[in-house]
Amino acid sequence: MQRDGMKDLLWFVAVARERSFTRAAAKLGTSQSTLSHTIKELEARLGVRLLTRTTRSVAPTDAGERLYQSLVPRFEEIEADLASLVAFRDKPSGTVRITLSDHALQSTVWPKLEPMLRDYPDLNVELYSDNGMRNIVEERFDAGVRLGESIDKDMIAVRIGPDWRLVAVASPDYFARRPVPRTPQDLVAHDCINLRLTRFGGLYTWEFAKDGRDLRVRVEGQLTFNSTIPMVDAAISGSGIAYVPESLVSRHIAEGRLTLVLGDWSPPFAGYHLYYPSRRQLSPALAVIVEALRHRS
Repeated sequence: MQRDGMKDLLWFVAVARERSFTRAAAKLGTSQSTLSHTIKELEARLGVRLLTRTTRSVAPTDAGERLYQSLVPRFEEIEADLASLVAFRDKPSGTVRITLSDHALQSTVWPKLEPMLRDYPDLNVELYSDNGMRNIVEERFDAGVRLGESIDKDMIAVRIGPDWRLVAVASPDYFARRPVPRTPQDLVAHDCINLRLTRFGGLYTWEFAKDGRDLRVRVEGQLTFNSTIPMVDAAISGSGIAYVPESLVSRHIAEGRLTLVLGDWSPPFAGYHLYYPSRRQLSPALAVIVEALRHRS
């Protein structure tokens, strides 16, 4: 790779993300002709076309999409590493506002954040817990925590937790009264405990996958919550089947309070990521939080 190769790759990522030479050039602070020439030189060096250009649009080729998907997480990790160095330059202080789900707070963020806060007495953290996707720019949050697959591509995303999955569970008492579901479609005949999505007001549609087949099932039941944690208590009490994060119920399953069903239909999600706007310079306060969530066990 030539000396300017890294810059060329960064410029390619900008064009692939924006799907426009004009917008990418404006964000990079260069001319459209210079950017186009740079990409053509990169394609010539690699010996493969990376972008398909028409008079109205720009889109990655199959090779370009593969390169883009490979480069983005690496560049984001480098940016996060560089940003975290700010913590050594300035003393972190002030308030950081983070939106996240109750499960992300309990399972991933708080266990790492709580010991870190002892080291930074001038740092204040406001944690806004709900299960809806929020526009962190419009609502003036500094960062958010969501599953990696649900984060917009114009955000910097840093993985802070392992993959996990939702599982369907109910009490042995419930299954003493009702047949055990064998397929996701069987759930429509059961009392299921629903989750209402805070942001949009709708009910979460249960998602399953097996052998390359995806299924989405709309379930019904007497109970609906806007948080996953009380759904576990309701399932233990025999109120119905809940579809909740496995980490919330693994102990209850092991101790016999809950029974796992449809386990082979429960696919993993791409773990929790902390994300923040790519155009915002990382503050010292947010930088130490990013570092703590990435590395603390």
